Amino acid sequence: MGKKLKAVQEKIETGKEYSLEDAIKVVKESSYTKFDETVDLAVNLGVDPRKSEQMVRGTVVLPHGIGKKVRVLVFAKGEKEKEASDAGADYVGSEDLVEKISKGWLDFDKSVATPDVMGLVGKVGKILGPRGLMPNPKLGTVTFDIAKTVKEIKAGKIEYRTEKAGIVHVPIGKISFDADKLLDNAKTVISSIIRAKPATSKGRYLKKISVSSTMGPGIAVDLVSLGKGV
Repeated sequence: MGKKLKAVQEKIETGKEYSLEDAIKVVKESSYTKFDETVDLAVNLGVDPRKSEQMVRGTVVLPHGIGKKVRVLVFAKGEKEKEASDAGADYVGSEDLVEKISKGWLDFDKSVATPDVMGLVGKVGKILGPRGLMPNPKLGTVTFDIAKTVKEIKAGKIEYRTEKAGIVHVPIGKISFDADKLLDNAKTVISSIIRAKPATSKGRYLKKISVSSTMGPGIAVDLVSLGKGV
């Protein structure tokens, strides 16, 4: 363990659970790197992700964004191409983009498609799918409402889903953010995850929550302090 990380961990009380506000403050105070770390929220849910009906997934627009420029690619034709460009999309096209992607080009962070070109996009599904870049109607990225979708993604709309262990990891901003902005983003994410609770989930839904920075330790959150009926 590095000296800096060890010094950070010595400041944190072992086994203590902090209020969400205090956990974020501890994460900010514990940052020791020279780069602007991402702050991550980890939510351990009482679901069985092996069962499709208990898969928790959704989208949420963070009120303060995530602190990075998101490169948006839009698959569209005709008038929808201009709509996408006007809304701020970084790359717009159809066959030309599919050809570039098939040759290994992947210099974008999110992709959106109009329903009428999904047959074409499907040709690179095996490339986009495993990387989480495939447009998905359940996540609102297969739509004719291109302008609204592009603007939301640019403003801080993010996707989340449960991983194998039933944990959801969501970025809530950068370590350089004010604590209040990180708190707003975190509360927005938690509220969205609560609303996404599967009907078949029994027992305690929110089991554990922690906040961490890219290189820092996880800070446990006291669930009672959230004031939610969970």
